[in-house]
Amino acid sequence: MRLIAALLLSLVLLVARAEAGEVVVAPPGPNSVCPVCGMFVAKYPEWVAAVVFKDGHAHYFDGAKDLFKFMREVGKFDPGHSTADIIIVAVTDYYGVKTMDARGAFFVAGSDVLGPMGHELVPLATRQDADEFMADHKGKGILTFDQVGAELLKSLDKGGVK
Repeated sequence: MRLIAALLLSLVLLVARAEAGEVVVAPPGPNSVCPVCGMFVAKYPEWVAAVVFKDGHAHYFDGAKDLFKFMREVGKFDPGHSTADIIIVAVTDYYGVKTMDARGAFFVAGSDVLGPMGHELVPLATRQDADEFMADHKGKGILTFDQVGAELLKSLDKGGVK
């Protein structure tokens, strides 16, 4: 029965994909709190990031930076789940303000655009958008999902990428 429920949830989430790269994730509620920093997430819809687990449980974040911190230590922030349980990792595209699959996004680091928690990774849907954003906002680098590491996250917290 549990397997059937998980399969149905997966099917619904796959069907919910609106465009290539775009995913539909329920928006955070007014009391949704980032598990990393404790900030209320719904106040910043243009920065919302999320993870959804196989069992339907979701966590919301006030930006990609905290999403990546969570992904590095899922067990620390949610002992009942693991990285293997995650079926959706989503961020909000800066230009389109649409939720998209974080694994296909491009992230600009070191720009002059600040998020709710200060220096942030700015998610963009295409490499062209990332190049344009970087040029317009003095970005220091463009990274893919797999290139975001612990040192970069620490540098963002210490005042930005140099």
